[in-house]
Amino acid sequence: MYVAVKGGEKAIENAHAWLAEERRGATDVAELSLAQIREQLSLAVNRVMAEGSLYDPDLAALAIKQARGDLIEAIFLIRAYRTTLPRFGHSNPVETGEMACDRRISATFKDAPGGQVLGPTFDYTHRLLDFKLAADGDVPKVPEGSARQEPTPHITEFLKDEGLIQDEPTSDDTPGDLTREPMEFPANRPLRLQSLTRGDEGFVLGMAYSTQRGYARNHAFVGELRIGKVAVEMDIPELGFAIDIGEVELTECETVNQFKGSKTEPPQFTRGYGLVFGQSERKAIAMALVDRALRWKELGEDNLGAPAQDEEFVLSHADNIQATGFLEHIKLPHYVDFQSELELVRKLRREADARITSKEVAE
Repeated sequence: MYVAVKGGEKAIENAHAWLAEERRGATDVAELSLAQIREQLSLAVNRVMAEGSLYDPDLAALAIKQARGDLIEAIFLIRAYRTTLPRFGHSNPVETGEMACDRRISATFKDAPGGQVLGPTFDYTHRLLDFKLAADGDVPKVPEGSARQEPTPHITEFLKDEGLIQDEPTSDDTPGDLTREPMEFPANRPLRLQSLTRGDEGFVLGMAYSTQRGYARNHAFVGELRIGKVAVEMDIPELGFAIDIGEVELTECETVNQFKGSKTEPPQFTRGYGLVFGQSERKAIAMALVDRALRWKELGEDNLGAPAQDEEFVLSHADNIQATGFLEHIKLPHYVDFQSELELVRKLRREADARITSKEVAE
């Protein structure tokens, strides 16, 4: 006989206590501080802020600690906290051309106007374990002036001046807000970009990789990848002008894609676009590739049936919080459902056995 497992409130309290003990780990090892997580696990903090849709390094560090390093759980915590915050206004669009770039590279122009800044990156490192890190060695000093402080023009603007890249359509309409309204299909590009920027990095990466392997025939170059801080401004009605309320670190990627033209557009380059909180260049590049693949209809291209071209498939499955909730709910009690399935299978087995017995008797 199958019976429900009984535990109740006391069992849940014990589970929480055990979780806290496991989170702390061995007490003879110093406890991680939020400052350590924020400063030394900054890429994890950046991902939690990006996919949690809340720019706050301290809260992201707290969420990572509380989640024992499970980034999706940390993202869930940040999103839940975000819903409790009052909204008293909105900022103006940031000017990424005014970014103070810590990193700015182009794969399309060697002598990029404004210069290239390699910045802090794994790109040129050997993928070998550095055991000096285990010894807590000295940190190398970065030469002063490595970052570019003055405004840096976007490289694609130089292609635009020659008429070689498609003009981006503009609109005076206020974009929808995915954090306040559910996604509806078909979705316009601003909503698609919102969905991708807070989508799961692994999923968006997989979709982007599929486009590079031929699913969507989407050959792209990184026109520009830049990482740095930009000012955030907000209009104050009482003052009649905008004021600077802070700054955020962003990663921006613009891809340059081949385009043979259509019935309405001449042969030219087109763009894919990615913008993410913090230093998240893998996510920004992947986002740009998927953004371009999803633009097939507006560019008059053929739908090749590639997964990355299916707007509803991509956007409905990109969110890791929704995916986690639906996946993990199956471990919760389904006793009644299973009992009904169990009785159905038993009935079908009895009927099958009866038919076999009847057949044997007839023979």
